[in-house]
Amino acid sequence: MRIRRRVVVAAALVISTVGAGTVALTREGDTGATPTAVSAAGDLSATAGAAPADTPPSADSGIGSRAGAKRSTSDARPVTAVGRPAVEVAKDAPASVAYLSDRYRISQDEAARRVALQEFSAPLAATLAATYPAEYAGMWLDQAGGGVLTIAATDPAPVTKAVAGVPDAVHVKVVPVRHSLRELTEAATRVAGALGATAGTDVVVDEQANEVVVLTGGAVAADDARLAGAIEAAGVPARSRQLPPSIEKWCDPRYCAQAPMRGGIRLDVPRDDDTVGGCTSGFNLRARSGRYYVLTAGHCVVGGRHQEVDKTWHQFLGPKVPVGVESTSPVLAENTTTYDYAVIPYQDGAIDRWAYPRRSGGDQASLVNYFCVTDNPACATRGSRDVKITGYTPYSAVQIGWVVCATGSGYTPKAGEVYVDSGAGAGYVPGTRCGTVTSKTNGRINVRVCARPGDSGGPLFTESDGRALGILNDGDPGSGACTNPNEQNFYMPVSTILDRVNANTGLGIQLATRGPLLNPIGSTNR
Repeated sequence: MRIRRRVVVAAALVISTVGAGTVALTREGDTGATPTAVSAAGDLSATAGAAPADTPPSADSGIGSRAGAKRSTSDARPVTAVGRPAVEVAKDAPASVAYLSDRYRISQDEAARRVALQEFSAPLAATLAATYPAEYAGMWLDQAGGGVLTIAATDPAPVTKAVAGVPDAVHVKVVPVRHSLRELTEAATRVAGALGATAGTDVVVDEQANEVVVLTGGAVAADDARLAGAIEAAGVPARSRQLPPSIEKWCDPRYCAQAPMRGGIRLDVPRDDDTVGGCTSGFNLRARSGRYYVLTAGHCVVGGRHQEVDKTWHQFLGPKVPVGVESTSPVLAENTTTYDYAVIPYQDGAIDRWAYPRRSGGDQASLVNYFCVTDNPACATRGSRDVKITGYTPYSAVQIGWVVCATGSGYTPKAGEVYVDSGAGAGYVPGTRCGTVTSKTNGRINVRVCARPGDSGGPLFTESDGRALGILNDGDPGSGACTNPNEQNFYMPVSTILDRVNANTGLGIQLATRGPLLNPIGSTNR
């Protein structure tokens, strides 16, 4: 039910309901003034007895008005803010209500109340900033603290009166701070100017902390010689904060030179005869010591044209990013009819490039690249993404009929394109495809899925739970585009590889479910 009323109280700022939850502010000293309504779209509409719409505002009105200036009845410009009933808001925001309910374990009604309060808070903030520029210092919703709208003010008393009648006032509180939002914004502009940066992007206002923050790592370098002086001269509390490095969430397997290292990207391997072959990274591994490794196929580094110690690279023909180097002591690679794997340690210094950046935040999960290709129909609904690896499924537990997915980076470049030809054949697109397990023979997982030369070593995994299954060894002959729906390819189980490596070396190699990290921590791998 909508309540239609308007209340204006002389000598005090009052907010009351107008229409469907609309509220009007009238400032102290506005005795006799008639409020002017503002619609949800921000359009002014004069009410009975209001000044004409084309009446110019006084010098004391608006967001830049003088602090504490009294207004006459002729120049008073009370403004309304719109707040809809929670039940109405909930109908328009079901996903937001569901998120709040699940995240904070609250009822649907309570979640709807919070979303309604959120919707109301934006016009309320604009109203308070314009009406109380010297007092208002920002606001935020404290979801963890009960869905309370917290308003900061240098002088809480008049602002508290102003919000006493707002919808859901019991969940609105005013807290004292030292500096107004206007002061902080002006200080941010000065600091940004001193640093040649942009206020609001590189130099921002932290309303909760009531301070100015310079974000370094972007337009402002952390070692900028001007930084300390600009912060000291801010005139308000100010500090710097390093921006966390961004993490790409998926990538083209051929061009993925950014951290973190993940399964399903290209590894180029120079051969003894000065040719270069291509393989694919499988999964991240981690030793008991905390050292990280990349798993791929053994025939990528062991065999007839691989008698020397091999190094692996990403985009060998440029920019030639170093990845790993074959381990000979201990030997961590085999290429036989029974075992085909290579556990590759990083080249000197390469882990700094491929590990999660420090302070990157998040769960720093070990990932497999899920890159969409045109012949993978799932991409129509989900799109490219990363799959978090949560562990592995032992070979004995893999069942015929399971739907599994595999990522490969095999590629034959087009005319004029500078890239290593892995022998995939023209028309083959690297990426992720899914198929079914058809059998388990000779210790391999046989899968009905398309793969090409260059996909060797690539990961086989279950998409729904992020379980590693195996890496590609070999399979049916094929070249170019995927046209055979019954093509079979064979994957060596991760469980078999781990058992073999640890029996031979005692290194305690495990499948990594986090990282790679620059500061290794205790593993939670199985």
